[in-house]
Amino acid sequence: MTAKELLGQTPDQLREQLVSLKKEAFNLRFQAATNQLENTARMRAVRRDVARIKTVLNQKAAQAAAN
Repeated sequence: MTAKELLGQTPDQLREQLVSLKKEAFNLRFQAATNQLENTARMRAVRRDVARIKTVLNQKAAQAAAN
């Protein structure tokens, strides 16, 4: 997922994606703790996607406050 894709979405859609990614990160942490995690790179990708979504949400909030 790229930042350009996220910019076209509404804040509500972004929050929904954020919740689902946080749930996925939680499950991945549990899999890692029990040595059941197969794709370790997915943890990094999920963390970065969460950060991307938070950044876009903050940018949209700053734009709304400026207007």
